[in-house]
Amino acid sequence: MFAQLGSTFGSLFIVWTMFQRYFPLHLQAYIDQYLRRLVKAFDPYIHIKFYEYSSDRFRRSEAYVAIENYLSSKSTEQAKRLKGDSVKQGKSLVLGMDNEEEVLDEFQGVKLFWSKLETHNRSTTISYYPTSGKMYYKLSFLNCYRESVTKSYLNYVLEEGKAIGARNRQKKLYTNNPNDDRSYHNTRWSHVVFEHPATFDTLAMDPKKKEEIIDDLVTFRESKGYYARIGKAWKRGYLLYGPPGTGKSTMIAAIANFLNYDIYDLELTAVKDNTDLRKLLIETSSKSMIVIEDIDCSLALTGQRKKAKPKEEENKAEIVCPIKEKADKENEGKSSSSSKDDSKTSKVTLSGLLNFIDGIWSASGGERLIIFTTNYVEKLDEALIRRGRMDKHIELSYCDFEGFKVLAKNYLRIDSHPLFEKIRSLLEETKITPADVAENLMPKTTKGEAAESCLENLIQALLKTAKEEAMKKKKAEEEEKALKEKEKSDGKIEEEKQQPETNSILKSDKEDAETSLSNSIEVIK
Repeated sequence: MFAQLGSTFGSLFIVWTMFQRYFPLHLQAYIDQYLRRLVKAFDPYIHIKFYEYSSDRFRRSEAYVAIENYLSSKSTEQAKRLKGDSVKQGKSLVLGMDNEEEVLDEFQGVKLFWSKLETHNRSTTISYYPTSGKMYYKLSFLNCYRESVTKSYLNYVLEEGKAIGARNRQKKLYTNNPNDDRSYHNTRWSHVVFEHPATFDTLAMDPKKKEEIIDDLVTFRESKGYYARIGKAWKRGYLLYGPPGTGKSTMIAAIANFLNYDIYDLELTAVKDNTDLRKLLIETSSKSMIVIEDIDCSLALTGQRKKAKPKEEENKAEIVCPIKEKADKENEGKSSSSSKDDSKTSKVTLSGLLNFIDGIWSASGGERLIIFTTNYVEKLDEALIRRGRMDKHIELSYCDFEGFKVLAKNYLRIDSHPLFEKIRSLLEETKITPADVAENLMPKTTKGEAAESCLENLIQALLKTAKEEAMKKKKAEEEEKALKEKEKSDGKIEEEKQQPETNSILKSDKEDAETSLSNSIEVIK
């Protein structure tokens, strides 16, 4: 029997080889099509595939991620080969099914089979980097349950998967890769786990202002339907400005921890052009914050819209100060050469950045914050920070007494002290940043210091700062007084110079008048 079976298979193999070699290709495709239909007619199962990436490969499929989260618990119970990943800063471990594994699920009495597979790359080209196919999940179920699965089960899987992903979600801090530093799979963003501990409770600022910001964030997070109703993309812009050391970066970390959002720290100098900027935007996820810190120092995006001077002023400038004009031309040549050097690395324009924030492409994705920080808000173009782009302007100023109390509680674990009143009076007269206050409240030794000692250090720092400010103010007043005296003395000298000329003119006019009068008398006579 086995000999006859082997002979039969051998004959079939020969026939199949002859068929592939001598049959026309169009006839082979035609026969193959009908054979597939014949197999499908006898196959009672329906198969649905969910690929990890779509054809454009811009981002991972949300359906794939949700299915992966949903099957994590099923895989732990059934699969023999698993792969693990840590979440929540390494405090917990999530297991998932490995490739070529299959798990069974049941929904309302219906049995469903999930398998994780990979399409192998058939390319014969040799590459330095390893290549792989597309990962996908395949769902198989009987044809009679088609309506129940497509209308109820798949929605249930997506909702459960998103909920599990939200519980296990790990915040990430992304940075954009330079164009010449892309890996073999063309990754535009690289990331690390975001572990900054800042919260609004530890943020040193006025409680009323803090509460206002929290209310605004909560309103934004719960306003998906409102933004859809008014026809506006679900995003909001924040402009954080103030002197250095006032807590702008700490504010960003506190917002991320409060909303549980990822942070995309965008470095504009590493972006090639406006097209590359849009591609970076496409690859950002929803529930994220796009941050550009110190935007006044990023490229030449400020001061580009200079008003032209009237011709009269230009002519006056040419007559009065030709030397200055020459110097200005030299400086202009230097600046143009430096701008040419910058254009070699980045060609991002102000127009491209404005479209990135508030253009058509900004509607891709949803629930996104765009945050700018700057130390000098007056340097920014008005179109860049107008309402609608930067919807909320938040000024982070010098430390006040309320902010000091938060820092004292964080660093020294005290809510009150006899030295607080003295510190209050000094803070009202002195400008000092929260960073400087925190540095003076921090113990300088590993053994720790008493709270009173740290408060004394802060008082000394405040007195020193107040003394320096008084000296600067006195020096400025003296310079202003000297300048006024100099202007006054220069005015007197100019008046004295003009006085002889005026006297001579008056004398000449008097002589002319007398001559004219005498001539008139002679004519009358």
